[in-house]
Amino acid sequence: MGKMGLPMATHLQAAGHRVTVSDTDPARLALAAAQGLSVVPDVPLAISQASFVFSSLPHDDALLAVAAQVAQHAKPGTVYVDTSTVSMQASAQAAQTLDAAGVAYLRTTVSGNNKMAEAAQLTVMASGPRARYEAVQPLLTALGPNQFYLGEGEQARLMKLVVNLMIAQTSAMLSEALTLGRKGGLDWQDMWQVLCASAVASPIVKAKSAQLSQRDFTPTFTVAQMIKDLGLILDAAAQHQVPLAQTALTHQLMHAALAQGDGADDYAAIIKAVERSAGLSDQLPSSK
Repeated sequence: MGKMGLPMATHLQAAGHRVTVSDTDPARLALAAAQGLSVVPDVPLAISQASFVFSSLPHDDALLAVAAQVAQHAKPGTVYVDTSTVSMQASAQAAQTLDAAGVAYLRTTVSGNNKMAEAAQLTVMASGPRARYEAVQPLLTALGPNQFYLGEGEQARLMKLVVNLMIAQTSAMLSEALTLGRKGGLDWQDMWQVLCASAVASPIVKAKSAQLSQRDFTPTFTVAQMIKDLGLILDAAAQHQVPLAQTALTHQLMHAALAQGDGADDYAAIIKAVERSAGLSDQLPSSK
């Protein structure tokens, strides 16, 4: 019931499905209960009674632990739908555990931040048994309007890393461009207005401008979280023998932001790290 899992669960319930939820954090369970979701005291029992089990998890170890729990308690024919950003290796290991228990496994990664999850505007990327995807697809429409089936194996995991690579690189591009502009004397808000009216005004640049034009680094996805995802991206690149020189540099700049105390800020705080390397302060000069 994290920032992504909670809104996804509420949308599934709003679509008419009976949803029960669990989390290791009592505070998150309290939020779920406050939104009308049914919190289960007995997770193994709930799994044994479910036709579909969804999870939204923070890392590989959590996926492997939950997959083992689902394999142990779910009835054969249950569909396990995991929406986490994890490594392809851990996902493949989870698949073996679930297959042995007769549980169908659908890798269902999502693209979008917590605000998009709350608005049911996620992009859903799925891979796994095609027939099981077709059974689950009506439920997935509750999460967002764009649905993609990518194959029988780990394709959804890799596609999520491809998307996040471009998201991370957009923040790196902005950090260099905006730092150059600031150091050369351009007004911060003027730069954002021009960028958002120019050929480089991608949806993510426009979405980020609302906060960043005000120097607001409240996180939708933190520096620390992006470091985790960049590690997964670089591991996948090594597995497939793909050189990602720019992405490796972005990973280091994210570590610089972490070392400078910005790990809990939005991943766009890489901008502040690059600014500091250019001798700029975090505070803008007085507006014109």
